[in-house]
Formats: sequence, structure tokens, C-alpha cells
Amino acid sequence: MSSRLIGVGVGPGDPELVTVKGVNALRAADVVVVPVMDTGERGRAEATVLHYVPAEKVVRVVFALNERTDRERREAAWDTAGERVAGMLREQRSVAFATIGDPNVYSTFTYLAQTVGELVPGVVVETVPGITAMQDLAARSGAVLTEGTEPLTLVPVTAGSAVLKEALAGPGTVVAYKFGRQAGEVAEALRETGRLDDAVWGSALGLPEESVRSAAEMDGRPLPYLSTLIAPPRRAGGRGGKL
Repeated sequence: MSSRLIGVGVGPGDPELVTVKGVNALRAADVVVVPVMDTGERGRAEATVLHYVPAEKVVRVVFALNERTDRERREAAWDTAGERVAGMLREQRSVAFATIGDPNVYSTFTYLAQTVGELVPGVVVETVPGITAMQDLAARSGAVLTEGTEPLTLVPVTAGSAVLKEALAGPGTVVAYKFGRQAGEVAEALRETGRLDDAVWGSALGLPEESVRSAAEMDGRPLPYLSTLIAPPRRAGGRGGKL
């Protein structure tokens, strides 16, 4: 039988937001891999996984999770991690990789799967969807992501604030990921496009240090890196006005 690599979305941090299918996949796998930075601290994925599987089943693998400037170092880290997981797949029937959010939305799992696919011919790659930070923030803040025919635009601010400004100038709700280090530029973009008062941001969702606040409270100081922003459009016309 072919070995299986399963990317399991474990949500934004609240252990109660892992799906039943996700928990079953983690428990059924022979090994559960969790990504860690080279500094070694426990990440959200690992903390969430340990609510459902014993520590002896969990393998920590170092990834260059925040490396964006040194491409050579980043790709070397991907290669090393991929080779380690490939070695596990040669010995085990199934390996699950736990990722925060969803494995198909800005996830390290994408790069891992590509690398492992080249190293282990015939490996079967599967994913189990997870709840995203924007869904969790919408639930915790009461923000409505979409109505009727509105589009929804998801922007990683690591791509630059210009991309965010362009999205905010359009229709529909804009969600920004990883904007904490550029909070000042984000606040200014919201102000320029008239979206500041209706926008909300959150970080550490579902964790003891959780923060969910109006974007109007941003004072320009950096926020946690994994902060999420929801900027809805102005909605008029009452119920069903966007249909």
C-alpha cells in the first residue's frame, strides 16, 4: 500500500475548533508532525495537537516559518524538513502534518507536500480542512464576512500594504492576514478608504491572551504577527440589500 501524507487543519488556536474529522485523522496517523521555528518554542499547532494525541506520537520538525528575505536559507530548511518527513513515510503507513488554520490556505503544508512528492514516489497526499482565523474572528466579533453578491478578498499583508489598499478600494469584505508588523500602514489604508470604523482585528484567538478590538483603536504600534483584520463594506438597503 502507498504511504499517506495528510495535512490536517487544526484551526487558529482554540482546541475546540478542530473538526471531528481532523481529530480522527490525527489519532489514526502513525506519526503526527508539527512545525516549529528554529528557536524551538511550542507553536499553536503543537499545543492544539497535544489536546488530542499523546506527546510520544508527536514529532517536531523545524521549518523556516518566518523567513522571507533569505531564499537560500528558506529553501534549505524546506528541503531538510521534507527529507525528514520522507524518511518517516518510508517507515510508516501514514504521517499527519498539523497546520494552523486550513492546509490549503497559506500553509507550510503546501511546500512540504511538493517536496515529499518528489522524494517519495507514489505517496498519497490528502488534506483535512480546518477552520480559518477569519471565520473565528467573524464569530468572536460579530462581523459578517459576506452578504448576497459581495465578493470576499483575502490579502496577506506580507505582500505589502499596496496590495491591501487596492483590495480596500474595491467592493466587498477584505480580510488581511499577518498584518501586525505593518499595523500603522494598515490603519492608514483603512482610514483613506473609509473603512476604519467598521473594521475589526484580532490576535491569539481562542487563547488566554486573545485580543479582539475595533480597528479604530489601532495606534500605529506593531501588533502580534499573526493578527487578522476584517474590513466589511458599508452595507445599505436593510435586510437582503446586497442580494
